[in-house]
Amino acid sequence: MTHLPVNPAALPTPSGYSHGTLAGNTLYLGGQTALDKDMRIVPGGIVEQFRQAFGNVLTTLAEAGGQPEDLVSITIFLTDIPDYQAHGREIGRVWRELAGPVYPAMAGIGTTGLWQPEALIEIMGTAVVPDERLQRPAA
Repeated sequence: MTHLPVNPAALPTPSGYSHGTLAGNTLYLGGQTALDKDMRIVPGGIVEQFRQAFGNVLTTLAEAGGQPEDLVSITIFLTDIPDYQAHGREIGRVWRELAGPVYPAMAGIGTTGLWQPEALIEIMGTAVVPDERLQRPAA
């Protein structure tokens, strides 16, 4: 089985990694922080960083023809769990705005730091995209 990188033009050009890797119909979504297209972490705190990071995940998913309901697992890494919990309702609204009422298996993991020092959150996941929507990138 060939593993194909999935790197949407709308996201920063990767160097030394891929935004996603497609293996068959399974799309492994690489960790996304709240980087915008100019390679800057968006300001505004955990809610805005969640919006950007999850949006980046969904952009990669869409590049392969996927939709939010194709997500089977999401892992969220957080530098401040209490801050995330305090904004849980707002984050939930952002989730539903971006993905609808889709809730795959999830884990939230506390960590002391992420790749960019100003990043508060990183999101990675796995999706299974049905054949009829799957868009394989050129090898």
